[in-house]
Amino acid sequence: MDNEKKDSVIVTASDAVIDDFEGDEKQKLAEMRKHIEEIVLTETKENSDILDSRYSEFIISKISEMTAEEAMRILSEAVEYHKDDFNFPQESYEKIKVLLGGIEASGLEADIYDLELRVEASMIKHHSPYPEVRAVTDPVDDPNVPVETIRVYILGSIWVAIGAFINEMFDKRQPSLSLDSTVIQLLVYPCGRLCQYILPDWGFTFRGTRHSLNPGPWTYKEQMLVTVMVNVGANWSNFVSYAITMKLERFFNQQWVGFGFIFIMNFSTQFFGFGLAGLLRRWVVYPTKAMWPTILPTLALNRALLMPEKKQNIHGWTITRYKFFFYLFIGSFIYFWIPSVLFSALSIFNWITWISPTNVKLAIITGSFLGLGYNPITTFDWAVINYSKPLVVPFFSVANRYVGVLLGGILLMGCYWTNIRWTSYLPINTSSVYANDGTKYNISKVLNEDNTFNRTKYMEYSPPYITMGNLMNNAAGFALYTAVPFYILITEWNVIKEACVGFYKGIRSRNRGSAFGDFDDPMTRMMKVYPEVPDWWFMIILLLSLVLGIVGVAAFPTTTPVWSIIIIQIMGVAMMIPTAIVYSITGYQLGMHDLAVILAGYMVPQNGMANMMCRVYGYNVDDRAENYIADQKMAHYSKVPPRSIFRAQLWASLIQTFITIGAIQFLMDTVPDFCSLSQKNKFVCTFPNSLYADSLLYGVVGPVRTFNQTYPTLKYAFLIGPLAMIPFIILRKWGGNKFKYVHPVLILSGVQKWGTTYNLSYYTPGLYIGFAFMWYIRRYYLTWWTKYNYILTSGLTAGVAFSGILIFCSITISQSEINWWGNTVNSAGVDGARVATLHQLTEGETFGLKPGEYY
Repeated sequence: MDNEKKDSVIVTASDAVIDDFEGDEKQKLAEMRKHIEEIVLTETKENSDILDSRYSEFIISKISEMTAEEAMRILSEAVEYHKDDFNFPQESYEKIKVLLGGIEASGLEADIYDLELRVEASMIKHHSPYPEVRAVTDPVDDPNVPVETIRVYILGSIWVAIGAFINEMFDKRQPSLSLDSTVIQLLVYPCGRLCQYILPDWGFTFRGTRHSLNPGPWTYKEQMLVTVMVNVGANWSNFVSYAITMKLERFFNQQWVGFGFIFIMNFSTQFFGFGLAGLLRRWVVYPTKAMWPTILPTLALNRALLMPEKKQNIHGWTITRYKFFFYLFIGSFIYFWIPSVLFSALSIFNWITWISPTNVKLAIITGSFLGLGYNPITTFDWAVINYSKPLVVPFFSVANRYVGVLLGGILLMGCYWTNIRWTSYLPINTSSVYANDGTKYNISKVLNEDNTFNRTKYMEYSPPYITMGNLMNNAAGFALYTAVPFYILITEWNVIKEACVGFYKGIRSRNRGSAFGDFDDPMTRMMKVYPEVPDWWFMIILLLSLVLGIVGVAAFPTTTPVWSIIIIQIMGVAMMIPTAIVYSITGYQLGMHDLAVILAGYMVPQNGMANMMCRVYGYNVDDRAENYIADQKMAHYSKVPPRSIFRAQLWASLIQTFITIGAIQFLMDTVPDFCSLSQKNKFVCTFPNSLYADSLLYGVVGPVRTFNQTYPTLKYAFLIGPLAMIPFIILRKWGGNKFKYVHPVLILSGVQKWGTTYNLSYYTPGLYIGFAFMWYIRRYYLTWWTKYNYILTSGLTAGVAFSGILIFCSITISQSEINWWGNTVNSAGVDGARVATLHQLTEGETFGLKPGEYY
């Protein structure tokens, strides 16, 4: 039998068809059919009845159509493209290299070698090289499935409003809780199903297309579009945190900050991020390497809810994803009451400090509140364990960042014990700013009535001093600002260059309109049937939002020059490409906003408000824009039309702009002692406190005084950053795969995690969980991991979020308490008081620079 006929039989043959052949030919066909099933099952990470699905038949047909020559070409290109790809499975990479070595090198029979070669090539060409992505996406698409329906906008608007209000409130809590997309997906699904049964088939026809209230069954794409709306709109808004810092009496006490100003700036920053995100699609949405691991649980949950699933036996597990999610959700919902209400010591499990509660040194090293958190068992609370997203981001990311946190903590400890720059007179790891008598810095003592710097008052009072943790945070952050663009431009130069050329062509030729033509991966090929959103649409939104922001800055007493805002914007756009590339590959978002603080300190010296206004755009670049991009990638994986995503994101952002303002006003009006580090219900406002500290240090006092007088060595961190990258670049270029998973940017970003109210105790449990699931189980039980891992994190997170909301509404607001040892032991000692220092000041004693040493 010739090869063409044999391939046809292998692809289409049932056992009955194979029975038509006889003897050795029949046995050979059956063996090859079985082998190809095993290969496809392994590559798709599914089990049992997969070959009866549309998915498997598509893949097998492509295997049959592919020639050996084409397969060799595809695999050769893949080996080159993925040679330094952290997410590409190492075992698959080595297997491909063996296959490229030829039949003799593979040790396989000719027929089996040919099949193996074509299977590997087909999976890459027609689906995805990453098992994580193959687990939550399809290699086929049906453009006729309803997507942008009326009921999508109705449900999306409702849940955006609910999610935005709740998330804005709980973002100010530590640890924060959120009604994230995994939770809202669960709520949207029954609403969508209900709509398909109760809504009438009323509609209208527009431009040849009928739009109905009820076009039929609730679809997977409708679910995804609502999820994208919620993911964009039901997020906390960055500018309202700035509004808190501006308005509250404990911060800048600017009572003129009201609805009008907050709305203009909130609107401007939100839509500036949206416009910028659209322009960056060529760099971080369409490239295959831009895997975006953080969005995969969302895709997995939607598939569990809407995609039919056959009962399978995977390592003894037969439970469906749907049931598995709900069992986890219920269990997590019930259990969270224990560490949150009934036995809170299990949440912040600083058990080592219980040995000697008044021992300051023990609290500083092992404490979870005050200290560094060097403790092997720090929590039994999923809200704390999940802080580093250990079941979402790749384990190499978790491990690299943990190494950075660990090493940074050791360095921090050594500097603190030697009293570098008088830090031993202060707590070791907070973002607060202090005067030279150890009290919180009172900004009003060095300001004029117009909130500008008064040098005479400053000389009479004190320079601002920050903790050792905050110094570590600043030093690592400064190093990152120069290290990231240096490292990424060298290691990802080809990707950046090709995207820049494509962007220029797209802007130059408006009628060309689409970036899809520059990419030929499977996902993009499927998306080419839909009209793309032209780059100039996003450019218009970006420019309009910038103009509105400038109007807001100029119309209100912000004391901020317009030119300073424009410069910050240019800087932010330039930094966005390398940081977004890191985020899309590793799953970690790098905070690059502090660079705006320093530049503003030089451009508009001695002005805390101007410093805040410049920073808001610097922060927006590396936060809001990356969130929009991630959702565009999620739509890309789901084959949701680009223009549907464009309209949905715009509408969701508009709703969120209004709702978040109301939420933050509610908090400021109703929560006593709001944003205090000792706030009873943990509404400590980590980010607003950090904003205030940085604005004092680099805005009011200014970087000149900070770098030249108080902390003169800090400025050298900008030089250390790129210098530290050089050895890693050399290792990556000449060390081969031995050093593939060592990522210096992630290690440095781990060092930067100090100086907030978080410490090692929030990262250690994530390392354990990440190793167990994202390395060991993924490596040795890949079929189970692919089916259940993302459902596991979704179920646990959803249960915690729902439980946290109920606890807040029933227990927290009523200020009810359960007073017993399990709820007081972790806060009864020095660690719980959060004020202990290594060196104590006597009454009237001060530390730091003497009068005359600062000006």
